[in-house]
Amino acid sequence: EVGPGRRLATTESDRTPCDFGPFTEAIRRWERILGRPAPNPIDDRGNLSPLFVEWMMGLDEGWVCGDDVGLSRSAALRILGNGVVPAQAALALTLLDPLNHDQEA
Repeated sequence: EVGPGRRLATTESDRTPCDFGPFTEAIRRWERILGRPAPNPIDDRGNLSPLFVEWMMGLDEGWVCGDDVGLSRSAALRILGNGVVPAQAALALTLLDPLNHDQEA
């Protein structure tokens, strides 16, 4: 159980395959890109899993939710929610760079 002051830990239930419905193809494609399976999107209590959000953002495993970070579930979700998806930031910087001559106007 994760609560205030308790650290997030990856358990076997975090890796349980689940039905992503109409999003299954996109989830599988992202799994191939990242090279690791999607964590369960919800925890044992039916709440959104920060491990899944971290994975969806394309962050390295444990970047926010690692045991060594020591964040509670709510703190991890707050940080992830206020974070930037690295791939989107890289694309934005590439497109907005006036010296990037590889992009068509």
